[in-house]
Amino acid sequence: TDKVHQTPTAILTGPEDKVNLTCSHTDSNYNMILWYQQSAQNTALKLIGYVWNTSPTVEDSFKGRFDVSGDAAANKMAYLHFPKVPEAEDSAVYFCAASEAQCFTIPSLLYKNPL
Repeated sequence: TDKVHQTPTAILTGPEDKVNLTCSHTDSNYNMILWYQQSAQNTALKLIGYVWNTSPTVEDSFKGRFDVSGDAAANKMAYLHFPKVPEAEDSAVYFCAASEAQCFTIPSLLYKNPL
């Protein structure tokens, strides 16, 4: 069975349309939902942002163009919003994914070289 669902599955927007995508999952172990963009010009998946539990993060290159929100753990849902009118460069395929986040810190990576 599918554990991750995205709605709407397809959307065609006009110049003034507001765009909101929804992603949900059914796995009680998942606490992170990620949003990706795949454009026709560059088929590589680009991470737009993610929601870890209830903490949203948008990657720097997408800030101002997209917002993410939701509760990936308790409500098992996250949203991708286009706060501004979508531009031609936003014409793309959007994917969501759900995962069990495994965050850790390696203290040696936090050290800054004073030079």
